[in-house]
Amino acid sequence: MKILLLTATPDKAGPFAERMKTLAEYMTARGNTLEHHELSGMDIRYCTGCFNCWWKTPGRCTFTDDMEVLYPGILKSDLLVFASPLVMGLPSYIIKRCQDRLIPLVHPYITLVKGECHHRKRYDRYPDISLITQKETDTEAEDIEMLEKLYRRLALNLHATFRGIGFIDMTDEEVCNEACRV
Repeated sequence: MKILLLTATPDKAGPFAERMKTLAEYMTARGNTLEHHELSGMDIRYCTGCFNCWWKTPGRCTFTDDMEVLYPGILKSDLLVFASPLVMGLPSYIIKRCQDRLIPLVHPYITLVKGECHHRKRYDRYPDISLITQKETDTEAEDIEMLEKLYRRLALNLHATFRGIGFIDMTDEEVCNEACRV
């Protein structure tokens, strides 16, 4: 399986970053092909909602930044894993900025998906989506339910399947079983 791991690590030498390295090694050791990008060191601009990626330059964002490096990897992967510690109950703003920039991957035209209006596919296939995160000290079950709903919606909008959420305090095998199903 081709896995694209996109991490947003606040401290590149901290425990979350070290845990991501261990998990990446584990995923590779299980026979997967892994491409790993640390987003916090990349130049990824905020989506401005100009919609040029739909009308002026279909399928291409007008910004020339590091998302151009990520788009081909996203489309070639079988699984897109976002990884970030929770900050105020959500993954880091860096992850959100990257997710917002996924809009060129769909058409502006609408189709019905599971009885709801969603954008049409631009490509034949999209990777499944999962999240690996670190709970905050006050994270509750309700917070995790909200995260799961958000990522299920992201997957639905990208015509993908949401695989699950893994937490870094789990074993390598548990994280991969919960988040990656590999």
